Amino acid sequence: MTDVRRTFTVSQPMDKVVSYLEDFANAEQWDPGTVTCTRIGTAPVGVGTHWKNVSKFRGRTTELDYELVRSEPDRLTFVGKNKTATSTDDLHFRAADGKTEISYHAHFDFHGLARLAEPFLKGALEKLGDQTEAQMRKTINAV
Repeated sequence: MTDVRRTFTVSQPMDKVVSYLEDFANAEQWDPGTVTCTRIGTAPVGVGTHWKNVSKFRGRTTELDYELVRSEPDRLTFVGKNKTATSTDDLHFRAADGKTEISYHAHFDFHGLARLAEPFLKGALEKLGDQTEAQMRKTINAV
């Protein structure tokens, strides 16, 4: 298991930030690793909504099925799965003078042979965490 955590503030109000991030299709804009992210189905976004996410990491493309498993006014949790990994993105929000503090926790659990590579991926995942924070901050501030 590998964890990446970042806490930062954006200049948008909390309700706008949560609403934007609740639609995981927007990961195409704020996640530098995401190539495409397409919502499955046409029902309104809410707990149980799924997305097909295609990401590129260290030169390899992978596809995960993401599900919104928690949607609260101050917290969103998405779980992405495929045969080699489970990725949990847990976002906590706190209003701060018209701005929003975001605590982002990405948890990676590798399966099968992929577990053997896990110790070697920590540095690359931390670098991706830095890139994600920067791009998320920039994207949300522009919304």
